[in-house]
Amino acid sequence: MIQNDRHAPEALQQHPDVTEAIVRERRLHDPSVRLSGPLAEALFDPDFIEVGASGRRWTHAEMVAALPTLHGGAESSTPITAEHFEGTVLASGIVHLTYETRIEDRHARRSSIWRRDAAGEFRLYYHQATPVPDPTAGP
Repeated sequence: MIQNDRHAPEALQQHPDVTEAIVRERRLHDPSVRLSGPLAEALFDPDFIEVGASGRRWTHAEMVAALPTLHGGAESSTPITAEHFEGTVLASGIVHLTYETRIEDRHARRSSIWRRDAAGEFRLYYHQATPVPDPTAGP
């Protein structure tokens, strides 16, 4: 089942796991979470891996340590605008999200996999960002 925030809530009933994953993904964009090691740590799976828009591979420890210094990590930094969330329940306790972000003049398409841990909490297991080229830029 694909869920999409571009539809009015009354037009599309969203699976509760998709809703929970979106809420948690958005929490990762909150400066107060990005600045707090314990709050951020609680959202990442111990086996977390990210392939960033730069192509860099991040591990769990690297991401938790770097999060306060990345965009959106301080109240005064450029906020992360996230939109067009879509989600699919791949299996019980596993949700795949896609969405788009804008940070200053950078636009990226993002993909995240959230999985429930033994305590029943969704944690971010995998994340990938792909830059979207500026359509006005020449070849």
